[in-house]
Amino acid sequence: MKLINKYKNLELIISDELLQKLGEIGIKQYPKEFGGFLIGYYSDNLKTLTIINYLLPKKYRSLSFIFERSIEGIKEVFDNLFKAKRHYYVGEWHTHPNGSTMYSQTDLKAMTEIEKCETVKINNPVLLILSIDRENIIDTGFYLYNNKKLIPYGKN
Repeated sequence: MKLINKYKNLELIISDELLQKLGEIGIKQYPKEFGGFLIGYYSDNLKTLTIINYLLPKKYRSLSFIFERSIEGIKEVFDNLFKAKRHYYVGEWHTHPNGSTMYSQTDLKAMTEIEKCETVKINNPVLLILSIDRENIIDTGFYLYNNKKLIPYGKN
């Protein structure tokens, strides 16, 4: 799947298989929210982001309308991924059971905290929200965090 963020003229690429896998993981946690980290890389001109994988948190808190993940034990995994393949953390994903793909103020605040974090060093993290029910992915929404706003990606 290719998406475009028209505001910043950026392209995002993610395979349908990876989206399906994330959906399956989220559906197993239904009716609670669930999520994790997105892994990928940017093109040399920084105009195309390719998301190639994910990591799940080792510790988390999950309720029907809340997902909070820990970063415990994750830094070492990211360091090893970067050294081995030049892949790195590019953003977050989580589910909205029986909900829309629209982000909440909690989601926006979390992305703001990620951008401010000294150890993350990412200016424009991506947020993927998967709308799910007990059996299916209903919809997907991708957002680019920029200047304290979440700006949607659209289909090309």
